[in-house]
This record gives sequence, C-alpha cells and structure tokens, in this order.
Amino acid sequence: MQGLVDRFLKYVKIDTQSDPYSDATPSTQKQWDLAHKLVAELKEIGLEEVEIDEKSYIMATLPANTEKEVPTIGFISHFDTTPDFSGTDVNPKIIEQYDGKDIILNAEKGVVLSPKEFEDLDLYHGQTLIVTDGTTLLGADDKAGIAEIISAMEYLIQHPEIKHGKIRIGFTPDEEIGRGAHHFDVEKFGADWAYTMDGSQIGELEYENFNAASAVISAKGKSVHPGYAKDKLVNAIGLLQEFMEGLPKEEVPEHTVDREGFFHVHKISGSIEHAELEMIIRDHDRDLFEARKNKVEQIAQQINKRIPEGLSVKIEDQYYNMKEKVVPVMHIVDIAEEAMKSLGITPIIKPIRGGTDGSQLSYMGLPCPNVFAGGHNFHGKYEYVPVESMQKAVETIVKICELTAERNLKT
Repeated sequence: MQGLVDRFLKYVKIDTQSDPYSDATPSTQKQWDLAHKLVAELKEIGLEEVEIDEKSYIMATLPANTEKEVPTIGFISHFDTTPDFSGTDVNPKIIEQYDGKDIILNAEKGVVLSPKEFEDLDLYHGQTLIVTDGTTLLGADDKAGIAEIISAMEYLIQHPEIKHGKIRIGFTPDEEIGRGAHHFDVEKFGADWAYTMDGSQIGELEYENFNAASAVISAKGKSVHPGYAKDKLVNAIGLLQEFMEGLPKEEVPEHTVDREGFFHVHKISGSIEHAELEMIIRDHDRDLFEARKNKVEQIAQQINKRIPEGLSVKIEDQYYNMKEKVVPVMHIVDIAEEAMKSLGITPIIKPIRGGTDGSQLSYMGLPCPNVFAGGHNFHGKYEYVPVESMQKAVETIVKICELTAERNLKT
C-alpha cells in the first residue's frame, strides 16, 4: 500500500491543469510533464507496446498469460486536472487513523474539512486520508485512477499465477474540459471493452450518465442615451435576463438529484449593445434532453417575436448517455459488480450526474463503464481520498482481469 501512496503523491505534485480556452491538444504544455513520466514508469514496471502519440495519448499492453482465448479489456484514466481550481504546488497531507473530527487543512486561512459539512467522512473512521493543504485541489481526479491502474498492472506482472487475457492501458489528457476521448484511437486500443477508473466513493459502478449539450445565447441590443431612450433603446443584458426568466426555476443543479435533468447558466458577459450567456443542458432521458434543447429555442423565439433578431441561439451536443451502448453488453458491468462483491465491497450502482470519457468512448465503439477511484469532493480544496479505498480499487482491477479470464475459460 505504501508503494501505491508514494506513486499517487508523486503524480499529484505535478501540475497538469487543462485549459478550456486553448485549441491545442493537450490544452496545456505542462500535461506533458506527467505524461512523459508515466511512459517511463510503464516501461519500468514491464509493460509492453508502451506508446505516446503527438497529442499525449498513452497506451500500453500487459500481454495475456494464458493460451486460451480471452477478451481483451482495457483500463483508462486521465492525467489532467480541472481548470476550476488551482493545481499548482499541490502539497498533500496524510491523516493517519482518522478520528472522525474536523481536519484543519489550513489554519491561517481557516480552511476546515468537517464531517458536519462533508458527511462522507464518517465512512472512514480509523482509515488513512490524503487531503490538501487548503490552497489547491488534490488531484485524485484522476491521478488516483492512474496510480491504481499502474499498481494493479505491476501486481499482475509480479504474480503470474493470476491468469488473465490481454490488458490494454490508456491515459488521456483534457478529460476535465470534455476532450479526453476526442483523439482516442479506439481501433488502435483494440479492446473488446474497457473501464474508466474515474469514479468517486468506494463501490461506485456507473454505466449511465447525462446526455449533454452546451448553449450560447447571444443578444443584440441598441444603445441610446438613457435620457431619450423611450421606445428606442434595446438592452441586450435585459434580453438575456428575460430569457433566463423563461427557464424553469426549479430545474437547476441546486434543486435536482439522481436522474433529474437541469438547465445551468454558468457565464454572462456583455453590455447594452451585445451580451452573451453560456449554459449547459443535461438530462439522462434522451427524449427529455431533446425537449430541453427545444425549450431553449422556444424561449428565444418568443422574445424575437417582440424584438426581431434580438436573440440568437447556438446549441452543440457534447455527449450522450452511455447506457444505450452498455446495456447490450451488460456482462461487462456484471463482471465489475462480481469483482467488488468478492472483495467485500458493496457495489453502488447509480447514474453519473455528469460526463465521463467512457460515455464518448462507448459511442465510439468501446463500451466503457466507470469504476470508483476512491476520491471525494473533486475540483476544490476539500478534496480527499482514503488510502484504503485506493487499495481496494487496485484489488478490483486485478479481480476484473481474473474474472474475465475465468468466465471465458469456463465457456
């Protein structure tokens, strides 16, 4: 377990924050810093066909150690961290034998990780937690997943008595900005199916996610001196305000759970002459998702009846619910569930209220459920990961490989 911890701590100290405003891949040059180190490490532990392409996508192979024909499976994680919060100078702290009380992350800044606010902490009494120093995120999303995959491959290499088929490893940049699968070569990867190790709490197993779209609403106004503006001035900011008032007020992230969809306005900018609103649209149900996009168009059209060409709408689909692609091959979820149960882990099968590389990969021909990596409170200074959860993730990967071979060998 100490080797797993050391590996993880080494990764999180390397800044790999991605940038949504960059058109390059990877979106930041600093992602290469960790990528090159991962390539060297994969070769060092004994994996074969270790490659990194011009866009920083990494692939590697653990050859099968049985002569029987076994499906090729893959494990995938991303090495970038979110642009939402600083990932520079990450200085993790280790809390051994967590006593269930408040954890002072940063006394000077008054940053406290408390079970009163983060109830999941109560699950980990007596365990070892890795936390932040209260000034950066931790990076367990998804460097925990990378550490777990590499540790699992190292374990399988060291224990050839565990029979498995061919295993493919993939590490990607820019997942946090929705581009992790954009340049992933599914054909080259060559797996029958894969698992993203990018979930949160121990036991999470997910094969449903949102259908997702982004929308930009542009408003065109007319500036006139306010003292002489009657029946002349058109305030672009006011048009966007009117648009927002047309959205269902309860169908927002802060008022929805489980499979409930939402509209989320996350940015507004502009002036009287021109203003712009950026939003995301989410729903697990495909028909409801389409209805939400239509609702946005209808609100704009209604405003345009009064102010011709006042609003323009640009909607782009981002990804779809991978359930449509996974259900026909449900045995890949069953194997992961059986692996967890055999290790004494209670599977938590629930929809993702977000996206994952796996959703895009599933539609690219690589069915790809999501498995826990162990972290909590991603994308901020309260992020933490229990070491015991990371160890269980390693064991889950090993068991999935073993069960895949066993199931095939029995047929």
